[in-house]
Amino acid sequence: MFRFYSTLALTGICALTIGCGRTEIATQTRPSSLGVDSSFLASSEPTESTPVKAARQELENGQEATLVGIIGGSKEPFVDGLAAFTIVDPSIPYCAGDDDCPTPWDYCCTQDQVRDGIATVKMVDDAGAPVAVDARELLGVKELSEVLVSGTAVRDDEGNLTLVANKVFVKKP
Repeated sequence: MFRFYSTLALTGICALTIGCGRTEIATQTRPSSLGVDSSFLASSEPTESTPVKAARQELENGQEATLVGIIGGSKEPFVDGLAAFTIVDPSIPYCAGDDDCPTPWDYCCTQDQVRDGIATVKMVDDAGAPVAVDARELLGVKELSEVLVSGTAVRDDEGNLTLVANKVFVKKP
């Protein structure tokens, strides 16, 4: 029992130590009640875009691109407290809301296809710092919104794709 509490205490200390490191995050000074921040929204639809599946195969680290995708891929596609979310290739069907699926944006019916057709979007300010405002509020988006996102590709060692973005165009349904 002592070993359990010692391990629990050590885990807590490590989490606090790691969590308290200095991080550069852009904070918005505007009150949250003001809504969408148009400086992050593209005024017109980009003429060229790449679906997420193709981007995962083609894009290299540091390459500029505009991706098209649908916000979703999990039950919680948004990152709390940051303008970050996941998008899924538009060719992958999401679950119909009437099929006894309360969260069709989690792609529970086609989850096996999502792995190769998902990307993370992280909005950054002009200095390149993550924006510390929920993307739903910042961009006026929600689950299953179709978006075109412009930014720079970042690849990790496992082949995952993140688009460090500064502009989003939200397609109207």
